[in-house]
Amino acid sequence: MPFRATTARPSLTYPIIVQDDAVKGSAMFVSAKWGLIPSWQKEAGSRRPPSINARSGTNATSGMFKRAYASRRCLIPIDGYFEWRDIHGTGKDKQPYAIAMKDGSPLRAGRHLDIWRNPATGELVQTFCVVTCPPNELMATIHDRMPVILAPSDYARWIGPELDPADLMKPFPSDRMTMWKIGRKVGSPRNDTPDILDPIED
Repeated sequence: MPFRATTARPSLTYPIIVQDDAVKGSAMFVSAKWGLIPSWQKEAGSRRPPSINARSGTNATSGMFKRAYASRRCLIPIDGYFEWRDIHGTGKDKQPYAIAMKDGSPLRAGRHLDIWRNPATGELVQTFCVVTCPPNELMATIHDRMPVILAPSDYARWIGPELDPADLMKPFPSDRMTMWKIGRKVGSPRNDTPDILDPIED
């Protein structure tokens, strides 16, 4: 999840980058909520919680994601993201890590965007989810998935009209990334101070 200015979490609204249909070849910022609600969902109170992740390899065929993947891909600019390593494989004891670019530059992560109309109010709600792929060598030491991170040369393809840019959903080169262990206070949204990024010793 992104850590620009906040310990981001699902259900919050973020700025994302989409293709500007009014001007060919250009992009623009819009706001969307993290947690994808498919456009075909009819009820506001669905028992199924919004999807926060979509796996590469299935998003082109899954009923939940295929429409958004084919026509509403987007990017989110972030400084980095957090991931948790399951220390004992039980899910009960996890160690958080911060992941970012080695040179400190921002990254652009691939997302799916969908627009859902609330049947009760008529309100249009834009939501998104994170697209994940197998991990690179760095991320494989702590987790079996990672976000799809796009190179600048691939931004236009990802948000463009191409129906299935499957070759872009691949692990980002690990030699351009860095990772460090941080304290568990990052797990609470109440802790929104810069020191959540401070490295801790093994």
